[in-house]
Amino acid sequence: MLGKKLVTAQKRGETRALCLGLGMVACSMMMYFFIGITIVPFYTNSVWTTETVCKVLKANIKDKAFCPNSEGSEDEEIFPYPCLQVWVNLTASGQKVMLYQTEDTVERNPKCSYVPDKLENSKEVKARIETIASNFKKYQTFPCYYDPGGRQTNVILSRLYPSKGLLFAFLWPTLMFTGGCLIIVLVKISQYVSVLSAWQ
Repeated sequence: MLGKKLVTAQKRGETRALCLGLGMVACSMMMYFFIGITIVPFYTNSVWTTETVCKVLKANIKDKAFCPNSEGSEDEEIFPYPCLQVWVNLTASGQKVMLYQTEDTVERNPKCSYVPDKLENSKEVKARIETIASNFKKYQTFPCYYDPGGRQTNVILSRLYPSKGLLFAFLWPTLMFTGGCLIIVLVKISQYVSVLSAWQ
């Protein structure tokens, strides 16, 4: 009687462990799919792939621009902010080009090098932009990214999803997938050993 209870408890434990392993594998596959349709397209579509050195030529704060909202929005000019324009000398080609914060900045407002968050306070935005401008004037040389194909003549300060960031995004689902597969393999080995022991 005690032996049957132990066998039943063992089968229940194996079933739960097997479900856990399968659940981890399923979750990791969903994470792979999510990363594949969100982060990977941004990484592959970015043309600013080559790192070089940029030297600041001038950093000016011009008239106020308006924070761009989504297309078709009626309150397009609801959030004015100072327009920072940073011009740099591209070491790779020696050209005078405009610097943007990220790829997203070019799409949101190609006239300004920095686009703040619409939810930020206007005074904080003004202070932040002035600080960014003073930092560019203080640190004249820094790494930046440009388009080696020449489709984009401007440069960006940092990529939204660099190679290290993409690898880090794939790290957690990979660990989860490996752990789930390991649990499934261990359960199968345990079942095989149990059947072998009962046969002997």
